[in-house]
Amino acid sequence: MSIRHITLRQLAVFEAAARRLSFTRAAEQLHLTPPAVSMQIKELERAAGVPLFEREGRAVRLTDAGHALLVHARDILRTLDDAQNALDALKGLRGGRVAIGVTSTAKYFAPQLLARFRKRHPDVELRLAVSNRGTVVEQLAGNAVDLAIMGRPPSALDMAGAPFAPHPFVVIAAPDHPLAGRTRVALATLVREPFLVREPGSGTRTAMEEFFADRRAKVRADMEIASNETIKQAVMAGMGVSFISRHTVSFELRAGRLATIGVPGLPLIREWYVVHRVKRLSPAALAFKAFALEEGRDIVRRHFDE
Repeated sequence: MSIRHITLRQLAVFEAAARRLSFTRAAEQLHLTPPAVSMQIKELERAAGVPLFEREGRAVRLTDAGHALLVHARDILRTLDDAQNALDALKGLRGGRVAIGVTSTAKYFAPQLLARFRKRHPDVELRLAVSNRGTVVEQLAGNAVDLAIMGRPPSALDMAGAPFAPHPFVVIAAPDHPLAGRTRVALATLVREPFLVREPGSGTRTAMEEFFADRRAKVRADMEIASNETIKQAVMAGMGVSFISRHTVSFELRAGRLATIGVPGLPLIREWYVVHRVKRLSPAALAFKAFALEEGRDIVRRHFDE
C-alpha cells in the first residue's frame, strides 16, 4: 500500500491526534469514537509503512516519522482551507460558512450576536462551539474554528485580536451575606472571605489574580469550580463570594438572587475580543468579524441593559 492512497480524513485525524497527543481528545474534537480514531491511525501507519506514534499506556507521542508526516499533513490541510476560502470568495456571502469558538463566559451574549448576524446574512452557515478558554485556543490553533469570542487574546504570535465591547468583572455574594449590597468595602475585609474561583488558565481567574496582585492582596481560594453556573449556585447557597464576569450574573442580580460587593477598583473593566489566526479569512469570516466590531458593543449593551 502507498501513501498516495491515504485519505484526507486520515490526515485530519492524524493531525488532531498529533496536536493533542491523545486519541481520546482527538476523538472528542472530531466527534468520533476513540476506536474509530485508532482505526484511522492504523490504516495510515500501514500505508506509511512505519509507526507514526509510540504508545505508552494511554499516552502517545510522535515518532520521527510522525513528526515528518505532520509537517506535510498540515501543509495539505492548510491548502484545502485556502481552496475553500477561494470558492467562498467566488460565491460571496450568498454562501460560505463560519465556525465560531466561544468561551464559556461569552456564551451569555454570543447567541444574540450570531442571531443578529444571521438576519443580515441568512445564507451564511454558522457553527458555534462553546468551551473553556484553553480548548478555544486549541481550536483556533488547529483551525477547528475560524474566529473566537473571548476575553484577552492568546499571546501566540500568529493570533490577532480586536476589542469590540467592554467586559466588566465584579465580586458577588448571596443577598443575605453581611457584605452584600455595600458600596465601599475595604480590600482587607474582602480578602478574609472564602472565595469560589474559576480554574487556573480561565480568563476570569487571570483577571481576578491580576486585580488582587496589582493591589498587593491575595484572596483565600476556598474552592475551584470550572463552571460559572456552578459558582453562581454555590454563592447563592452561601458557600462564599466570587470574582466573576458581570455578564454571567446579570439576570440573577436583577432578580435579587445575587448581590454585588462594592470594592474600590470594581467593576474591573476589560474587553471582549474577536480573535483569529493571522491568515487569510474567508469572506464569510471577514463579514462576521466586521459585524462584531461594528455592532457588538451595541448588542452587548442592549442584551444586558447596560
